[in-house]
Amino acid sequence: MSLDLTLRLIESVNATPAGSTALIDVTGTHDVSVAQRWAEATGNTILTVHPGAVEILRGRMTDPIAALPPDRRPGYRLWLYTNFHCNLACDYCCVSSSPRAVPRIVSSEDTAELVRQATAAGVEELFITGGEPFMLLDLDERLRAALPHLPTTVLTNAMVWQGERRTRLEALPREGLTFQISLDSATAELHDRHRGAGSFDRAIAGIRLAIELGFRVRVAATLGHDAGTAEIELIELFDSLDLDAEQRVVRRVAQQGAANEGLTVSRASLIPEVCATADGVWWHPVAAADPAMQVSTSWSPLDEVIDAVRDEYRQHRIRGDVLASSFPCA
Repeated sequence: MSLDLTLRLIESVNATPAGSTALIDVTGTHDVSVAQRWAEATGNTILTVHPGAVEILRGRMTDPIAALPPDRRPGYRLWLYTNFHCNLACDYCCVSSSPRAVPRIVSSEDTAELVRQATAAGVEELFITGGEPFMLLDLDERLRAALPHLPTTVLTNAMVWQGERRTRLEALPREGLTFQISLDSATAELHDRHRGAGSFDRAIAGIRLAIELGFRVRVAATLGHDAGTAEIELIELFDSLDLDAEQRVVRRVAQQGAANEGLTVSRASLIPEVCATADGVWWHPVAAADPAMQVSTSWSPLDEVIDAVRDEYRQHRIRGDVLASSFPCA
């Protein structure tokens, strides 16, 4: 075992109350294996493998769901793909969205019913994604149906806010609404390489517009193998926009949809985040076009679908199929 890592494991976990978790930085799969062997030998449990860190539960895990922090338990948040068509065709899009994609739209009426069932099932927050949700001219109707019941985040590239869409945008409530805007680098070269020429400047303009209009903004970067120093450069940009830690998301490419390489995900390896689409329910939004990740062909009754996801997650953890990983879409 790596002596430095072992010492850090001992120090961090011993300082953690029984039943609570400690987060220890790791580098690569070798460190994860070292941490796993140490945890097994000392009566502790690796709860989650995060990018660059392992989360260790002090003691043995009894209920895999209860061991998770409340905001990471399946059913805490609900993801909704309102549509799959997009004004861009990003070369790593996890669901292969593009202007040519079949829209697969969830109607305003179905969104309202889904929100009703989600609230009854104990869901605490809603994330709306696509495609580009603002391709739907009447997206505001869906948001008005959701916001009285659930804090709502919309994932967007912030590039289609013109004409009537701009008018409807300005009229939206600010309370409880967050826009998570995609921006992959602090300069145009890397961003435009994957998202299309001119998209960086338009994204920056959209970020500044949303902030000027008084919306809460979170900026999310998706980084591939060619990212280089982009993450460091993004920190400076985030600082210049006065974004706090909760308004910054950096994630890696998953090998899903249009992406030819990236992180491999499966139901056994991934902590689920229940995701509804026009075609049913999926294990996680990063894999909402992967048939192997589809949980149900219908999202109703939603409480039963969420219970089924929780039960399957428990079984994966109890069997110890593989270590559970998180994938931070937001």
